[in-house]
Amino acid sequence: MSAADPANAPAADPAAIDRLIHEPSRLLIMTCLAVVESADFLFVQRQTGLTAGNLSSHMTRLEAAGYVVIEKSFEGRKPKTELRLSDDGRRAFERYRDQMQVMLAEGAR
Repeated sequence: MSAADPANAPAADPAAIDRLIHEPSRLLIMTCLAVVESADFLFVQRQTGLTAGNLSSHMTRLEAAGYVVIEKSFEGRKPKTELRLSDDGRRAFERYRDQMQVMLAEGAR
């Protein structure tokens, strides 16, 4: 499948869509992280509108799948959680995006 021209790619199979990414809250998280090198937890929380508990739960699922890296540290006495897409996560998101573009183009015909 060509990322440059998804319209010329074969029809995407809806069953092949990555269900982990396709869930709306996780799609928000992945989209947010795809456009930055990394982001702190509060930034992602504000961008997605998720509660801290909800975001944490989704991040744990994405981390278990190998899609995100969660790095916890301290700045002085204040805890800091940094989030970023792993290389596998970035590839999975690009594949998901390409599949969705193909399916949307197929539906427009």
